[in-house]
Amino acid sequence: MKLSKSDPDRQAAIDRSLTLELVRVTEAAALAAAQWRGKGNEKAADAAAVEAMRGEMGNVHIHGRIVIGEGERDEAPMLWIGEEVGAGDGPEVDIAVDPLEGTTLCAKNQPDSICVLAMAERGGLLNAPDVYMHKIAVGAGYADGIVDLDQSAKDNVTALAKAKGVPVSEITACVLDRPRHAGLIDDLRSAGVAIKLISDGDIAGIIHAVNTEDTGIDIYLGSGGAPEGVLAAAALRCIGGQMQGRLILDTEDKRARALKMGVTQPNKKYRADELASGDVLFAATGVTDGSLLTGVRYRQSSVRTNTVVMRSWSQTVRWITAEHHR
Repeated sequence: MKLSKSDPDRQAAIDRSLTLELVRVTEAAALAAAQWRGKGNEKAADAAAVEAMRGEMGNVHIHGRIVIGEGERDEAPMLWIGEEVGAGDGPEVDIAVDPLEGTTLCAKNQPDSICVLAMAERGGLLNAPDVYMHKIAVGAGYADGIVDLDQSAKDNVTALAKAKGVPVSEITACVLDRPRHAGLIDDLRSAGVAIKLISDGDIAGIIHAVNTEDTGIDIYLGSGGAPEGVLAAAALRCIGGQMQGRLILDTEDKRARALKMGVTQPNKKYRADELASGDVLFAATGVTDGSLLTGVRYRQSSVRTNTVVMRSWSQTVRWITAEHHR
């Protein structure tokens, strides 16, 4: 259910003071990861972000539970799925993290590497297994169901163009540049659509697609990580837009893993408010310069970070530039 401050029957489940605490968490991860920018070591960059994020999260006044993190307990030393985090003296919340979205981007010092965290009231985030997810997303202001995963790419962009009142040739789609998307890209180009290919970072890609006025991107299509899909949906709950996602459970092992994590409908088509429901907070800090956020900037006596933090309850988006003196 979409929350509103004007809803007399529902109070915010998460105190607004936690927004700044989340900013500190993603800032800490970005500052740590930035030390590995351009050094070609993805594992070291990711490990630095994970350790810094976990350390700062211990200061946040929550009873937190990781539902999307670095993997199972025996695969990750910290931020593993099911781990209890926080200071233990606040609301019960579920947390999804991607301590370093775009590890390759960071290692190569390429655009749009970010540190991401989403928080929702307990039970608000889909406990998605680490599999691929089919995704489609557009901005706000369209009729419900204007695009649909069950429609072809051509039908979706045609419907979107009609709703915008423009020819299909004026639609721009964002797609991850992957071999698995060769057919999708061919279909879009045959329809006359312009395509922005991104090498990594589909959380930012989906946010770009719903922020059309600033980015010029109208739609996101393709498959990417399911955990990233949940994080993107958390952002959309705060800024608006439509999104659908469907888990790709194409093997018995994946279906078994999904069932273990509570997914009882393997073919379900999820809306954004089913991937991330209730009161939701989202924060992301830039590691490298990108179209969404500026990366960490080293100055003579300080370090500057750039963060976006959003909240579904109030539908607020704040851009925070911070100076960290050293």
